[in-house]
Amino acid sequence: MLDQSTLKLYAITDRRWLKGMTLSEAVEEAILGGATFVQLREKHLSEEDFRREALEMQTVCWKHHVPFVLDDNVALAKEIDADGVHVGQEDMPAYEVRKLLGPDKIVGVTAKTVEAALKAEKDGADYLGVGAIFETHSHEHPVHTSVETLEAIARAVSIPIIAIGGIKVDNMQILSGTDIAGIAVISAIFADPNPRAAAAALRVQIDTIVS
Repeated sequence: MLDQSTLKLYAITDRRWLKGMTLSEAVEEAILGGATFVQLREKHLSEEDFRREALEMQTVCWKHHVPFVLDDNVALAKEIDADGVHVGQEDMPAYEVRKLLGPDKIVGVTAKTVEAALKAEKDGADYLGVGAIFETHSHEHPVHTSVETLEAIARAVSIPIIAIGGIKVDNMQILSGTDIAGIAVISAIFADPNPRAAAAALRVQIDTIVS
């Protein structure tokens, strides 16, 4: 069963931002700074390289008792026994993911509307990623999601919600009172030359929003 507290600072990888570190080194630094959950999301890697990164990163995450999920790749998540997978609206439906991975794995789903959130919950999602809340360059053609929509989704479902999209130390206070379980960030950690310090600063702020 998913421990909601692990969603507080959800780190999503992007190797394009790295400055001299390996991806696993950057992830470990982020965890040491306060990241509580890690998703491997690398759209431009070959299947072989993605698998290698997944195995290395899983070792790091498990060493620190941090949940580790893969973006989209359900087959690989099953193969390496990852903690779970996160899928978008255009990917495999949550009920199919659940059928393949079983009841004990984590299934996260991206939701941008109340309707999509309710469907994902019904289909067996454990948590929802909602956004993009702010402008972001980490996704191609991101769809903006208002704070009002975020709040409406939170009222509509009973599973945890994380806000995503352009969230930084200096703008996340707008999320106060929205009943989120945490935030998901990419560049706010991995574009920083010091991922540990970046994660620590984010953690201080999110701790004031999420109890």
